[in-house]
Amino acid sequence: MKTLNLTTASFRASLTRFELKTCFYLVLAASLFVLSGCASADKAPPAELQAAEQAISKAEQAQVTRYSSIELNNARTEISAARVAVLEKNIPQARRLALQAQLSAELALANAELMKATAVNQDMQRSIEVLQQEAQRNISGVKL
Repeated sequence: MKTLNLTTASFRASLTRFELKTCFYLVLAASLFVLSGCASADKAPPAELQAAEQAISKAEQAQVTRYSSIELNNARTEISAARVAVLEKNIPQARRLALQAQLSAELALANAELMKATAVNQDMQRSIEVLQQEAQRNISGVKL
């Protein structure tokens, strides 16, 4: 039975070329994996920017500018600032600004829907009042 000699010279000598290549590729793959993890942390926050852009687009399609243009303008300003923060590699600020832009666009959409619903409600109230007046006229005009 052979005893194991753990010196580096004997270790290298006992490895075949195939084993050396395999070890090299394993170390290389592990290094690339670690480096790719570090590199992805510095990338732009695509999910936050994409969500904000979708919210702004949805608000624009709903013609929010008629009802709440201030909030939509705020959203546009915030998404622009988020893009600048990405260019400056300030990812935490970019994420925060993108989230603010998304929330501003959603607020604009909610305000527009509220104003639309209020207008519909007022129209219905006027219609009810007209119907009540018609009913009163008919009742008072009927002789028993």
